[in-house]
Amino acid sequence: MTSSELISQLRSLGSEAGIAGQKRFGIEPKTPLLGVAVPVLRDLAKAHRLNHPLALDLWITDIHDARILATFIADPARLTRDQSERWVRECDTWALTDALAFLVDRTPFAATKAHLWSTRQGEFMKRAGFAVMAGMAIHRKELTDDVFLAFLPDIVRESGDDRLYVKKAVSWALRQIGKRNPALRKAAVAEAKRIAKLPAPSARWIAKDALADLKK
Repeated sequence: MTSSELISQLRSLGSEAGIAGQKRFGIEPKTPLLGVAVPVLRDLAKAHRLNHPLALDLWITDIHDARILATFIADPARLTRDQSERWVRECDTWALTDALAFLVDRTPFAATKAHLWSTRQGEFMKRAGFAVMAGMAIHRKELTDDVFLAFLPDIVRESGDDRLYVKKAVSWALRQIGKRNPALRKAAVAEAKRIAKLPAPSARWIAKDALADLKK
């Protein structure tokens, strides 16, 4: 199936109700939005797994739904650092950012991008860094604790950023790191307690959110 055929299929699956529903969750891209639900996109992706050329073609359509689909079918083994950099710069919703992060977290350069993107100024680029950290904590079972301990300074450094999609991602990364094993839970809880003492309101929010989850 070509990208044009997939776009036609996406248009038939989209709806005004779907668009309105996504906008209620803060998904309002500058690019066209068709309103196709993510579970539908995942089902559609099953027939095209690891079709990297098709993913590249879908991305350049500039359609938000097609770009999310592109992240589901792209091959992490063929995704280059430059491609990931170009794509992250074009993310303008939390949904697309997180979908891209869950692709990047399976690449050999995931940790490098997580550290790098966490330093960026743009709200969604910064979110991407922490979303990659969270994704790695969820998906990369083979990684050692030191990989995740190295993310904690990034989490502390950016805990003062009060932008909604940044602070939520910072908390998400801290919580997922803590859920990997008892040793990382102990480290994450200790870090959250330190963050709670920082003066920024966002830091206190992050600490409270993380501790509520990690102490369950």
